[in-house]
Amino acid sequence: MTTEPKVIVVTGAGGGMGKAIMEEQLKQGNLVIGLDLSVKALSDLTHDSLQCFEVNVLQEERVNDIFQKIVNKYGRIDGLVNALGVAQAATPIEQVTMDEWNRLMDVNVKSLFITAKAVVPFMKKQQKGSIVTIASISAVRPRPGLQAYIASKGAAESFTRGLAIELAPNQIRVNTIHPGPADTQMLGQFAAQGADVEQTKQSVFVQSVPLGRLVKPSDIAGAVSYLLSDAASMVTGTTLHVDGGRGL
Repeated sequence: MTTEPKVIVVTGAGGGMGKAIMEEQLKQGNLVIGLDLSVKALSDLTHDSLQCFEVNVLQEERVNDIFQKIVNKYGRIDGLVNALGVAQAATPIEQVTMDEWNRLMDVNVKSLFITAKAVVPFMKKQQKGSIVTIASISAVRPRPGLQAYIASKGAAESFTRGLAIELAPNQIRVNTIHPGPADTQMLGQFAAQGADVEQTKQSVFVQSVPLGRLVKPSDIAGAVSYLLSDAASMVTGTTLHVDGGRGL
């Protein structure tokens, strides 16, 4: 029995997690569409089932146009994975500017609203779909100096839960993943200005994980794969911690 490939959209496609998520979905035989400001990091990822768009997902009209093009081409959208996100360098609140605060809220929260608003009408017509938000374990296990980032990820989780109860009658599942400290380029961006990034990774982040290592992008890709799959057909409104025990 041949399973029809799913159509999966991934934002933040050029990041370490986004790329791993797309690679895993391609391995499963799905049709994958990657969205990011730049897709240069994906130049080595060539596949007949992959299509990428360079787009600022804060531009609502452009996002709507892309989602319509996807549906025109494939007839549906089965999954949306919001892997887009930006970090905050550890900074005392009195030194955080409004521009920094607004950037974190725009990229980490507003983008979720824009992409969900774009995809939900299509999923409602299908009466089926799965939306996955990549948030952060810091939303429930905070670190000093990351107050704006933490607020954005807490909002991301709450928004996702709100969508889950709203869209359940339409058989659209909406879930959150809280990664722990991950072995990506983004991790170093949490270090305080002037700090030794590699030393911070070892002395702060690795030491904070009970299982003793950083989360790999493939760990997140596996969790996303489950939440997108039919095996998770009764899973919605949940937050899955993929954090090596960091949230304990």
